Amino acid sequence: MPGSVVWITGLSAAGKTTLGEELTKRIRETREPVIFLDGDSLREILGEHSTHSRDDRLRLAFIYSRLCKSLALQNTNVVISTVALFHEVHRWNRDNLPKFLEVFLDVPMTELRRRDPKRIYERFENGEISNVAGLDLEVDFPREPHFHFRYIDGVSLNDMVQKILMKVMRNNDYSNMELNE
Repeated sequence: MPGSVVWITGLSAAGKTTLGEELTKRIRETREPVIFLDGDSLREILGEHSTHSRDDRLRLAFIYSRLCKSLALQNTNVVISTVALFHEVHRWNRDNLPKFLEVFLDVPMTELRRRDPKRIYERFENGEISNVAGLDLEVDFPREPHFHFRYIDGVSLNDMVQKILMKVMRNNDYSNMELNE
């Protein structure tokens, strides 16, 4: 039976990696096989010669999608955290990924700039970098994500993980399994 693919998306500094790591940890606690893929790490491995242009980002996003499909078809749950905000990728994922769940972290730009752990927004403002998703690089926010977590709603990390985890377990037909809080 294929595993679920949980595709966590949002702009840089939205909390994708934090959510992905915690969700992966919680799935692992259920003894379900799971792998966590982070967009930054994947870029280092698969996109060594890629720029941050729209075309290169789109090409990498489709590579990530195909990798997720391959892993899920080997009975492994996949949690991926990546910007990859393209309608064509969202469509492909819905049509091709088994037990696909799209999670959109919707965080206002003021909060993203406040967090900015990689100094992306600061470096953009200083003219040091370009092709920043959501600034000079247009993005396509998901039209119908399975989970749309808005920063202003004040949903905690634990609440987000619990909601997603319940859906993953239902997808994998483990609805009677007790989940740790």
